[in-house]
Amino acid sequence: MPAPPTAMDLVLTHRSELISYARRIVGSHSTAEDVVQEAYLKYWAHAGAGDDRPEQISEPVGYLYRIVRNLAFDWHRRPARTLTSTVSSEILATYPSQDASPEMDAMWRQELAAVQSVIDSLPERTRMAFEMHRLGGKTMQEVADHLEISVTRVHQMIKQVLMKCALHLEKLEHNEHDTSVRENAPEKKRGSRV
Repeated sequence: MPAPPTAMDLVLTHRSELISYARRIVGSHSTAEDVVQEAYLKYWAHAGAGDDRPEQISEPVGYLYRIVRNLAFDWHRRPARTLTSTVSSEILATYPSQDASPEMDAMWRQELAAVQSVIDSLPERTRMAFEMHRLGGKTMQEVADHLEISVTRVHQMIKQVLMKCALHLEKLEHNEHDTSVRENAPEKKRGSRV
């Protein structure tokens, strides 16, 4: 019987797929990377982190996907985005700190607020369809059955929300860029022709 893959091998082999999977839930590539990193730490801690207490996991890939899915959904529920609170300090001590800069943190909060404002402005059924599918992990068929509409309509509703969010974020990005361009431009004095 071949030896089970190590946590590192497993994550490295499936990293891009895990990030794509997490991104579909959390909506952000950088957040998805954080979720996958946290999943690796949880898997590593649970699977035995070496020879001291190895635990046999029958479906390691499926188990890792389940960890990623649960962490991604937890990401939306936690008010303070600290995924590492349940991981032992010994594991974390072996990794360098990668705290976000205050500017990046502010930018992420602004983007999250922009997306939340779009979601808050949606009609009730559209918001419900979006939240059930993208945040609740329900299939489009399950959403359609719950709302008593067609799967095609559910797909249209979710696509509409995603496009609104993307447009809102794009406007936000352009406004930030325009502001930084104006801040760097030389000041023009009142009454001056230059």
